[in-house]
Order: sequence, then structure tokens, then C-alpha cells
Amino acid sequence: MRHQRWGLELSALLALPSLITAVTFDCNHLRVDGQSFDLSALKGPHAVHYIEDTPPSLSNTTFTLDICNPLQRTKDVPKADECPGGTRVCGIETDYNLADGTSSIKKVVPIAGEYTSSNGRSMDPTLERLKNSASHGDSEREGVRVVLNGGNYPFDKSSGTPQKAIIEFVCDPDRTGLEHVEGDSREKVDDAAEGRMKRRADDDKKEDGDKGGDKGDDKDKEEEDDASLKFISYKTEGEADREAGVLRLEWRTKYACEGQTEHEPSKGKSNHWGFFTWFLIILFLGVAAYLIFGSWLNYNRYGARGWDLVPHGDTIRDLPYLMKDWGRSIVGTVQGHGTRGGYSAV
Repeated sequence: MRHQRWGLELSALLALPSLITAVTFDCNHLRVDGQSFDLSALKGPHAVHYIEDTPPSLSNTTFTLDICNPLQRTKDVPKADECPGGTRVCGIETDYNLADGTSSIKKVVPIAGEYTSSNGRSMDPTLERLKNSASHGDSEREGVRVVLNGGNYPFDKSSGTPQKAIIEFVCDPDRTGLEHVEGDSREKVDDAAEGRMKRRADDDKKEDGDKGGDKGDDKDKEEEDDASLKFISYKTEGEADREAGVLRLEWRTKYACEGQTEHEPSKGKSNHWGFFTWFLIILFLGVAAYLIFGSWLNYNRYGARGWDLVPHGDTIRDLPYLMKDWGRSIVGTVQGHGTRGGYSAV
């Protein structure tokens, strides 16, 4: 029994570091290799799409992420059509039938999140400074790579495929990171897919060699290419029992630039001292100047030594007793209110 108890305590201690890491993942203050990054300006659900033609249908996988908080449930959407609570990165694959215009959700993949209470999986985030990466290409880039774990597909099966998201926040001083980035909206997702469906249907009707195009489509394509948040890939990586579904994203933003956190003042906070602080400083300097000047004057004029050097030294020396007497007088006054003025009933 005693050995079993020690085993449980040892298991708890071994699990503690991962729990602490998960709890302390704060997008307001990411610290790696002595550099701080504040990515709180990128909070909120954002979405990217991976659309591929799968004749006779069109497959649209929407990856929604919030790096600061778990994703919220969508109103009036069945629970089976969304990722479970605690998810930070979610992938939903929808098939659109081009023949009859119908759509259906084919797959819901929780990619990353904190699921310790549901299936024991932790987000277990890891951070890497791009400059310190082993890759030659990363050595010249500035930013931070964030790896978020915890996902599994199917979610409720221990034999499913583990999932993770690798997000590279790359320094771009000219971008906030929100340029042409789509929010989380089922309506927006449907509109985007329907627009792609219509474009494909129109293309099928065009004759070979017709290079005419829609300017609106070109504009949408330009905005997609210029988006700060970009989809890189989603595929199975690794070998044998170490295979995992890996989502790779790139996010260009000025908040991934080193020194950005230290140079910008925090929102809602002022770096200027208030009136009360200045009052205390001036009061302290005034008292100090009075004591120094008074002591110098007493020394040069009267040749004073010791306590006699200090201006009003007797008063300062008697101050504790004066305060004590003053306190007693206040207590006596307060207690006096409870008496009847010294008169007794006749």
C-alpha cells in the first residue's frame, strides 16, 4: 500500500511540468531565449481555408484558431459538427455537391487544445525562436515558432491519429497581422465555398482557350495571397506509430519582431507618474533639504553636535511620546462619549 502511494505521488510529480506549461501559456507574454513576445493583438477566432476539387464535389476544410482562448461554440450548430470544448485549433471539412448544390460536414478534427479533463491530453505548447532554429532558412528570419498539441482524430478513440498545429509567427514591421484575415463565421465559410463553386461551374462552361476572367475573382485572389495569416499545409507526418496530422500556418506580424514588447507601452497603462507620486517625491526632497540645511546652519553658527545639529531636535526626539499622548487623548475622547457626563441619578 505504501509503495502504491509513492507511485501515485511520483506520477503526479511527473505530470506536473506539463500541467504547469499548459496553464502558463499566455499569449500576452511568450518568453523564449530571453526574448518576450506579446501576441494578444492577434486574439480572437480567425479562419483559413484549404479548398480542393474532388469531382463531382468540392472539399473545403476550414481551420479556425484562437491562440489566446478556447474556441466558443456556434449557436444552433449540433455538437457533433464542432470541435469539443477546450479546442484552440479546429479543422472542419465540408463537401459541396456541385450537381445538386447540397453540402455536408464530412470531418471534424480537433487539432490542438487542452483536453486534460476529457481525454487526458494536454496542449503542451513548445516555443522556439526562429533565429535559433536548426534550419538554415530560419537562421535569417525573426520571430517565434509555436507548437500546440492535444488533438486526436477520432477524438474519443485512444487509437486515433494525434494532431498538432505548428504556427510560425514571422516578423513583418509593416503588418499588424490582421490584414485580410477572416474571422470565424459559418456564414462567411459558406459564402466563400459557394463562390468557389460558382466560379468552377462557370469555368466548366467556358470553352478551351477562353482566358476571360472576373475582376472580382482576381481581387479575392489577390487579398487571399496578401493575407497575413496563411495556410501552408495539412498532412500526416512521421513514421509508423509516430504519425500525426500536422497543420502548418504562417502568420506575418509586427508583434513577432524582437523588442516589440519592450518598446511599446502596455495598453491601458501609463508610463507617467501620477500627482500623488510627484507629491511624495517633492515632500521627501523638501524634508531632506530642510534637515540638511538646518544641520549645516546649526553646526556653523552654534557649533552644535549630535542631536543639537538636527533642526528642532528636541521636538523630533519627543515625537514618539507626543504621538503616544495624542493617541491616548483620542481614545479617552471616544470612550467619553459612552458616559453620562459624570452625573449620577438621584
